[in-house]
Amino acid sequence: MQDPFEVATGEREPLPRAVSIERGFLALVMALLCLITMGNVLVRYFTNISFAFTEEISVSLMVVMTLVGASTAFHRDRHIAIVFVVNLFGPRARERFARFGLAASMLMFGLLVWYGARMAWDDYRFDVTSPALGVPQWFYSVWLPLLSLMIVIRLANRLRRRWRNGN
Repeated sequence: MQDPFEVATGEREPLPRAVSIERGFLALVMALLCLITMGNVLVRYFTNISFAFTEEISVSLMVVMTLVGASTAFHRDRHIAIVFVVNLFGPRARERFARFGLAASMLMFGLLVWYGARMAWDDYRFDVTSPALGVPQWFYSVWLPLLSLMIVIRLANRLRRRWRNGN
């Protein structure tokens, strides 16, 4: 099956194994979200009872899906970029802007690693439980620093490649 991006743009780029695994994981998370939401809709329709606790799981899965998708986008250099002003400059300046953007993204996700780890540790240390299901909150919050760290590593690799290749 052809990648939808390739179909839309005509570009063909081989997918690294890690990205293929991530895309499979993203499809699984999306399927889980659909099943949870569909189950909640059917139960509400037929019984007039809401499974409000499923929102807790859905929100957590959406955060995981967003961070894994961002990691994949950074790896493939397909993240969103606003380049209207940058394209007014020459190639050297555009390269500097690109490196600055990668460094700024690394800083932002590095802060998410730091503060997310502190938040997850506090959730663990103070035995915080989730409001709906009553499970330990750190089950949900631990994914923020872990996946943000994965993004920082991806960004560092992207920045290293740009410096090495000169583009």
